[in-house]
Amino acid sequence: MSNLSKSSIVTITGGTGSFGSTMVRNLIQKDIAEVRIFSRDENKQDSLRNELKDSRVKFFIGDTRDLNSVENAIKGSDYVFHAAALKQVPSCEFFPMQAAATNISGSDNVINASYKYGVKGIVCLSTDKAVYPINAMGITKALMEKIAQSYARNNPKSDTKISITRYGNVMMSRGSVIPLFINQIIRGEQITVTDTSMTRFMMSLSESVDLVTHAFTNAESGDLFVKKAPGCTVQTIIEALAEIFKKKVEIQKIGVRHGEKMAEALLGSEERSRAIDSKDYFRVPVDGRNLDYQIYFDKGQNSLPSSEPYTSSNTKQLSIKEAVDLISNLPEFIKYKAEIK
Repeated sequence: MSNLSKSSIVTITGGTGSFGSTMVRNLIQKDIAEVRIFSRDENKQDSLRNELKDSRVKFFIGDTRDLNSVENAIKGSDYVFHAAALKQVPSCEFFPMQAAATNISGSDNVINASYKYGVKGIVCLSTDKAVYPINAMGITKALMEKIAQSYARNNPKSDTKISITRYGNVMMSRGSVIPLFINQIIRGEQITVTDTSMTRFMMSLSESVDLVTHAFTNAESGDLFVKKAPGCTVQTIIEALAEIFKKKVEIQKIGVRHGEKMAEALLGSEERSRAIDSKDYFRVPVDGRNLDYQIYFDKGQNSLPSSEPYTSSNTKQLSIKEAVDLISNLPEFIKYKAEIK
């Protein structure tokens, strides 16, 4: 992160989560002044504090829904990584207003405070579920993206640079299926699966940090970034884990849960048609058109640009062997496997 200096102060909202704790470990390897962890879970903060034992890491109890607590953490910061969110699809389906309060209003508080206090750069973490959203979690994250882009569009001369990153389920992160499947395999239970033909992107925690770092370093305000990643079916994941643990498994299909999709999409067709392909990443610039729509009554485009969405079913598909190699070499998997022995 070439933007950082010895005097840099970085705030991570949702800093005790899977991404946030990985990012803070990455940041304290650098020569910077301070990393602020902002979250509402005091127990996780205490655990992380005791684990890191680094005086440069400061902990702020608060909630993104509370603007005062947000401003208290962000004031004086140079950079912000906004990872705080309600992420579980089923719980957001049952409590959509809670999802809206955190993912929409809470995000607006974080972005507003970042602009108010002259933060140099803010990266907002989003999800595949914001693409053609069918569930409350995806809808609220899609609106978070729109809010971020509106700040970029409405404040073109601001020194605050805002960008968005999207990724799918991260392997071995809290709430992902791999730890669930591992525990079921070890206990000799049936593997509970919604649909074995579902496909998912296979991205590691370190790659999610790489994506945010790339956006942090390369963004123009309003840009949206996606990291290319391979995909595979849930069936392939199960067979790979069975091979790793040398176990015979039985699968119990329990049916699709509330708001689930058969495939993850990281770019819609309209976005992909405007995306700039830079080898490992897609960058989608903000749509900078203004509100003067009269020109479209006088003269419009002949047709909308068309392109295939970027999904977990049309990206490179992993074989069972490739999935075995990928999963078994993950640092988080190696640590998890050692702990459960």
